[in-house]
Amino acid sequence: MSVQTDYALRTLMFLAVKDGHHSIAEIAHAYGISKNHLMKVAQRLAAEGFVEGVRGRSGGLKLARPANALNVGSIMRAMEDTGTFVECFDAATNSCVVTPACGLRHALAGALEAFARHLDQFTIADLVPDSKSYGWQLDAQAATAST
Repeated sequence: MSVQTDYALRTLMFLAVKDGHHSIAEIAHAYGISKNHLMKVAQRLAAEGFVEGVRGRSGGLKLARPANALNVGSIMRAMEDTGTFVECFDAATNSCVVTPACGLRHALAGALEAFARHLDQFTIADLVPDSKSYGWQLDAQAATAST
């Protein structure tokens, strides 16, 4: 998975544990990750309908749907660009000379689909089953970072 998908899942997990609206800066700080990268991820999550963003002083991000309604496989499919996983996946730009005799594309496409189907078994709620402990860890990380 890409860093973008990793950050997307972590953001959704954070929002599943923490009620209310939370700023990108707060989420980035809690995980010790780049605010700029997270901003791009948040925009994509909002465009895909996974989070809602509210502007203003008391604004921030919140889940657009309950955590148990956010499917991990769907999130991964929305965030990942598997169309360019290897050159032969994109017929418009494929210039590989062995494509007609190669089985790599079929093998990789099957592996990607199996990976996504496995993730379809999980929701964001499943990723934070002990949400009280997870929230405590985020609070501890934020406290450590601010000292």
